[in-house]
Amino acid sequence: VLINNASSLGPVPLAPLADTECEDFARALATNVLGPFRLTKALLGALAASAREGRGGVVLDVSSDAAVSAYPNWGAYGASKAALAHLSRIWNEECNALGVRFLSLDPGDMDTPLHALAVPGADRMALRAPADAAREFADAIASALRQRDESLQ
Repeated sequence: VLINNASSLGPVPLAPLADTECEDFARALATNVLGPFRLTKALLGALAASAREGRGGVVLDVSSDAAVSAYPNWGAYGASKAALAHLSRIWNEECNALGVRFLSLDPGDMDTPLHALAVPGADRMALRAPADAAREFADAIASALRQRDESLQ
């Protein structure tokens, strides 16, 4: 199992695209798209070997609602997460024959340092606990592995 969870907002504080420095946009793309691409590419052989040996292989790309909804000032982050979600769908299609499954899941607004940077005045009590999202992700990974096992029977 590979979980691509690293993330960059781009400019902090968040800014309109017109005010976003190219370097901030590039950093968001490098962290949120290129990093997961490189790590997946580097580990794909091991994931495929695991699938061939009956243990399965799953890659989880952590996405965001900003990947599908256009929020003002979230341009670098949203564009990079949209690219990651699409990359995950392409990997899934291309690696299906290898037995490697790709998931792209949105954990929702969580009480994390990244969220605090993005929305400094947010009510932390209204945010999701990261442990709850982690359990949900673990369940989704287990389900993907079970579905693979069932399709092989």
